[in-house]
Amino acid sequence: MNNEVKKSFFNSTFKWIAISFTCFAMFVLLVLIISLGITGAARLGLDFLLNLPSRKPEQAGIYTAWIGSLWVLITTLLVAFPVGVGAGIYLEEYSKKNWLTNMIEINISNLAGVPSIIYGLLGLELFVRYMGLGQSILAGSLTLALLILPVIIVSTREAIKTVPNTIREASYALGASKWQTISMSVIPGSFGGILTGIILALSRAIGETAPLIVTGALTYVPFIPKSIFDSYTVLPIQIFNWTSRPQQGFVINAAAAIIVLLVLTFLMNAVAIYLRNRWQKQVRW
Repeated sequence: MNNEVKKSFFNSTFKWIAISFTCFAMFVLLVLIISLGITGAARLGLDFLLNLPSRKPEQAGIYTAWIGSLWVLITTLLVAFPVGVGAGIYLEEYSKKNWLTNMIEINISNLAGVPSIIYGLLGLELFVRYMGLGQSILAGSLTLALLILPVIIVSTREAIKTVPNTIREASYALGASKWQTISMSVIPGSFGGILTGIILALSRAIGETAPLIVTGALTYVPFIPKSIFDSYTVLPIQIFNWTSRPQQGFVINAAAAIIVLLVLTFLMNAVAIYLRNRWQKQVRW
């Protein structure tokens, strides 16, 4: 068997193995979604979305949970967006290539793979205890902001790299300064990729439970938070609370809440794909 035949055989074999694993993963995901739909679809409705938590499963709702998730996501975005995008722009456009920046880049890449519970312990010590923020939305949001910062920084840098150097050179040739070139040419040209990275990072944040449990998010909150300094709960913690209950009614509620969380995650990912494709059509090099 010559080399060309071997390469063709191994390529074909690997392709079918990859297709098989992909189909298996999709099958498992489909089974889980169908199982959740069968269990929790009957519980979905306006009452479920607008009812407060209750000890009676048929009266319990997720109103405080999804409002708390909205507070946390917005606050996390307001913190992580300027810091993450600014750090990505600095590392890609301003920093000199030396051992220090190489070490920073390696550490940022490594931080993206750190377990979320570690960020929760850091948030507990730094924000809850040292800064005295307590069990507040702000403490949880700052912790989640730390969690998704590496993802935003890396996605920002990768988006900026897609802008051709000829765009920068043309801007400099017209007399623009470095900041004018970055703000008027580089950022608009890469903003679609930056926005996609931010939304995907928030999609991860909306499903996190461990960091928020460590920083003090409550399992039962009978009121709507009025500010970022109030106590709160979020959808993943509400789901965790219901799945730990022995009553079958709470299991059904948890399945319905998981469906809501999945829909929110899918919508955020769909928005990211739509914005990326739309931006790519508007910006052509």
